[in-house]
Amino acid sequence: MILSSLETSFRLTSPKDPIIFRGFKSLTLANHQQQSLLRLALEGISVYSPHTAVDAAPGGLADWLADIVTGHLLEPEPATHTAKPEEQKETEEYPIEDPFTEKADKWKQRPRIPLQRTYSRPTYPSKPTADKEGANFTPSVTDHARTVIHPVTGVPGFENAGMGRLVTFNHPQPFTHLIERIARGVGSPKGFPVAIPQTKQVEEIQIRTVGICAGSGHSVLKDVDADLLFTGELSHHDALAATEEGKCVVTLFHSNTERGFLSTVLKNKLTNVLKKEWEKMREEVAQAGDLSPEWEDAVKDEDVLVECSAVDRDPFGVVILESSKQEGKPLS
Repeated sequence: MILSSLETSFRLTSPKDPIIFRGFKSLTLANHQQQSLLRLALEGISVYSPHTAVDAAPGGLADWLADIVTGHLLEPEPATHTAKPEEQKETEEYPIEDPFTEKADKWKQRPRIPLQRTYSRPTYPSKPTADKEGANFTPSVTDHARTVIHPVTGVPGFENAGMGRLVTFNHPQPFTHLIERIARGVGSPKGFPVAIPQTKQVEEIQIRTVGICAGSGHSVLKDVDADLLFTGELSHHDALAATEEGKCVVTLFHSNTERGFLSTVLKNKLTNVLKKEWEKMREEVAQAGDLSPEWEDAVKDEDVLVECSAVDRDPFGVVILESSKQEGKPLS
């Protein structure tokens, strides 16, 4: 995301998570993250990170993940399918097939980078068109109750705010069905980690309750009594403890639980708010009079542009071992 900001004319970048996670007394070129901050400052680019405010907000990231689990899919991807790396081809511009994305035409909007045939790339929810399989898919919301795991109190107008969501279905749902829903909702990646009790088979598991937290979910989900923990990441010991208690776990990698929300929800919300604020500012500045040439040019521009980085990705991907004889069992 930082590289995208530096290579464009945007004056504000808004990474979901802060660049600075630990306090320090100076900024130097000896540290890569500090280098990035210094480069942004040099270019006059402001940085604002909403972080957990987006997680906790009503209708925010946690509710978006809960919408995915409960079937509230307004713009579903076509059904997932088994990757076939051996069928991949490439051109000088972009690869025709990619084992971790549905359609190669998505590459046309992304920077052209060297083809890595066996490594996953980010996926994004997108609206199906008439010629795509699944274009006639109709959202089917499963009856459920939704509560906040750790409510935020004392903030007027945000009574339903808080960290994490607990979804309770009126009737148990097949675990395989929820896995497919999650895959559709985040852009149909071709794989993500799932943990189940050692005495169970994934096809026989029924889920009544789902604990949800974007990003790193242990602190929010550790005391939640749920059949399924749906988050970005859990440590080995936390996942092991959950499965020993009879729970299941789905982790998408940290930022893979966040990226789709930024592009499909937050981008539009920010655009609408900024349009109103910019119009208000243009009127105030114009009324003040005696403008510099730079301000005169600025107030003539009515446009507001909010874009999501096309190169941002989670640090972790998934490698396909093309020569491996190991075979997986399809869910359907």
